[in-house]
Amino acid sequence: MYTLRILSKKISISILIIFLLGTASHFIYDLTGQLLIVGCLFPINESIWEHLKLLLIPMIAWWSIFYVRYSHKYNLNIDKWFSSSLVALITSMYIQLSTFYIYTGAFNIEYLIIDILIFLLAVTLGQYMGLHFYKYGKEHNYKICILVILLIIILFIFMTFYPPHLPLFLDMKSGGYGL
Repeated sequence: MYTLRILSKKISISILIIFLLGTASHFIYDLTGQLLIVGCLFPINESIWEHLKLLLIPMIAWWSIFYVRYSHKYNLNIDKWFSSSLVALITSMYIQLSTFYIYTGAFNIEYLIIDILIFLLAVTLGQYMGLHFYKYGKEHNYKICILVILLIIILFIFMTFYPPHLPLFLDMKSGGYGL
């Protein structure tokens, strides 16, 4: 029970960390002189798809680093931990996508402050869903979860270079797709 209380506090703190890292990652590609390797993992344009990368690396990094750093201290179950990290990532991406499309589609508007709040909401709900899953969910083999996470990363890298010509991948600023 003690560990779950500590995890709840750590998850609450992680929301701010992931939010700040994700927000900062919006600018990394340009700040690094548009390095190709950076563009594989961080947003390269203003498409909705690329903005999902704001969640990708910060969230995976937090769950992974936290496990490596604290697994022994808090006796974390590796299968439940990486199952939960996958749940958190997918939940956050789903919330970010669906909320963005609902508000832009329903109201035909787009405001930066609302986009930022949607990102914060996605991180918050994703992290708490991951915690909920850790507490109550069914564990899955951590190797399979890590494989799925790696496949998601590979998908993002692939779509950076070969995005389909769908609205999700359209850079609203330039009118282009991918790199």
